[in-house]
Amino acid sequence: MPAFPAAARTALADTQLRSNLAHATSTIRAKREAVVGEVEQWEELRLSGAAIKDRALLDLEDHLVRLEAALQDRGVTVHWARDADEACAIVGDVAQAHGLDELVKVKSMATQEIDLNEALAARGIAAWETDLAELIVQLGDDLPSHILVPAIHRNRAEIRAIFRRAMAAAGRPAPDDLSDEPAELAAAARLHLREKFLRARMAVSGANFAVAETGTLVVVESEGNGRMCLTLPEVLVSVVGIEKVVPTWEDLEVFLQTLPRSSTGERMNPYTSTWTGVTPGDGPQEMHVVLLDNGRTRALADEVGRQALRCIRCSACLNVCPVYERTGGHAYGSVYPGPIGAILNPLLRGPDADEQTESLPYASSLCGACFEACPVRIDIPTVLVDLRAQVVDAHRPSRKPEALAMRATSWLFSSAERLRRAEGASGLAGRVMERFGRRSAPGGRRTLSRLPGPGVGWSRARDLPAPPVESFRAWWRRTDGGRSEGDRS
Repeated sequence: MPAFPAAARTALADTQLRSNLAHATSTIRAKREAVVGEVEQWEELRLSGAAIKDRALLDLEDHLVRLEAALQDRGVTVHWARDADEACAIVGDVAQAHGLDELVKVKSMATQEIDLNEALAARGIAAWETDLAELIVQLGDDLPSHILVPAIHRNRAEIRAIFRRAMAAAGRPAPDDLSDEPAELAAAARLHLREKFLRARMAVSGANFAVAETGTLVVVESEGNGRMCLTLPEVLVSVVGIEKVVPTWEDLEVFLQTLPRSSTGERMNPYTSTWTGVTPGDGPQEMHVVLLDNGRTRALADEVGRQALRCIRCSACLNVCPVYERTGGHAYGSVYPGPIGAILNPLLRGPDADEQTESLPYASSLCGACFEACPVRIDIPTVLVDLRAQVVDAHRPSRKPEALAMRATSWLFSSAERLRRAEGASGLAGRVMERFGRRSAPGGRRTLSRLPGPGVGWSRARDLPAPPVESFRAWWRRTDGGRSEGDRS
């Protein structure tokens, strides 16, 4: 992926994309505001959620060991994965051990993060997405652009075209008379997926929460596809980020109030599935849990940025972000888009991992709307500013134009004589511009239309006021320390 500014420029030129995003995000925002407004103690719930997650992160090692023991006591095989390659290998090995060439999946950000589908495909195993939006993305050979609604960039006419074009190659075809009515599109997806649910012997899920106290995993969803994946297959593998652990069952009380309101604008999720190990004769009879690091311990070591690991993947920050609303998720180049992606990706990978990752902390106006919407009070603007500093520090000493300009400015300001001469030159430039420059507005000051050289990018979207004709030092001398003639008399 290109750096964010280049990708955003392409997205901004897509008027259909901007229309789709504006409609979808405004609808979700309005629903969220209505149900959040009903809760008088909303701010107390936000504070409680942040405290619970911080407590879990503070003693993460102890809680993970406790979770592992509770899972094993209930017949679950626990695996530890340092990175994406290890996690994908574990899932692939389980599938091949059972001689499988296909499996079904619950919507999972962690499995998207590690490119599990692609890794399984390389081993001849087809991974079928069962979430409606994920199905649209998969059939369209597309990339997700939103945490909650991965196909938010598509309208229903585009979805109908995808179903008509691609469903037959992946299983049951779309009806010949399929319209773009949402109910008909959902019915076509339901029929297409039903045969996969009934045929699949293995499923892969993530987890919204993992309760250390009981070894319980939790998935919340709105469609029921997750419930089908978690109950029908013989084998279940859950890939869980290590930050998803919460200490006790009681801690879920807060998140099961804040997550649905912040994500789908609902008072509660239509489907909340919890599973605690293997129960003979009921549900999957073989369970595996892959506890995934993949940069999370790196993020945990960042004293400012570790708060990003509180994230419960609600997407509220995306829906209120003016930058996301105009560029969409693909411009962020990651499965985690929007404000949370702008901090989570650099924290997991390192802020200087590549040019695209380096650009993400700057993909924000720092308006603060994301912090106000976050149900666990992640101070995204503060983390963004800190990551920007880390990006700059990673390139010291640097020959980038900005760094060279800062060093030149430091050299100039470190000498009173050099500064005096520069002020004189500045005054001369100001007098020239007063005569030949353009006015920014009727009666306004003269401005430069464009800086030369490296400054062209800065001045393309900004007016540069002309330097003052008279420097501060000259004015001070002329007015005898700022006193007027009347003051001196």
